[in-house]
Amino acid sequence: MSGVVVAVSRSAEHTFGKANEPMIRLLAGLGVEGDAHLGATVKHRSRVARDPSQPNLRQVHLIHAELFEELRGAGFEVAPGQLGENVTTSGVDLLALPTGTLLHLGGTAVVEVTGLRNPCTQLDGFQQGLMSAVLDRDEDGAVVRKSGVMAVVRTGGEVHPGDPVTAELPPEPHTPLRPV
Repeated sequence: MSGVVVAVSRSAEHTFGKANEPMIRLLAGLGVEGDAHLGATVKHRSRVARDPSQPNLRQVHLIHAELFEELRGAGFEVAPGQLGENVTTSGVDLLALPTGTLLHLGGTAVVEVTGLRNPCTQLDGFQQGLMSAVLDRDEDGAVVRKSGVMAVVRTGGEVHPGDPVTAELPPEPHTPLRPV
């Protein structure tokens, strides 16, 4: 499974959205250089309040550009970086990947998918109704979270828009993604 990087984004502050950049640098075991979520331990404010020593399984947030197309069809205006993601991809079904998938981004960077992003009510502060638009139900009634995946950086490197994205699945049996 392969695709392309559409945009890369970061923010040094804990802001809802992140500014698009011409390049981001991923640092092994830490995350995106210059991003507020950089670090080996949790940086998300609610998680820091509970236990600041937890490992940071949310170093890099990736969203598929196909979600933005779906949201536009539902009347929302959303562009890369506006939902807080660091890497916007196209052509890779991020939500269908199992836990532990390695995503090769560009020439050297590799991130390991740790789980799903659990959307929060800040989405409705950005655009009313957006939170429910990124949630769905499958045929069994289980909640489907569509707001991207989280990852940790295994191998650092620069990532640019236009770079290739290649998914390397872990050995079977595969573990489905869960919110992290």
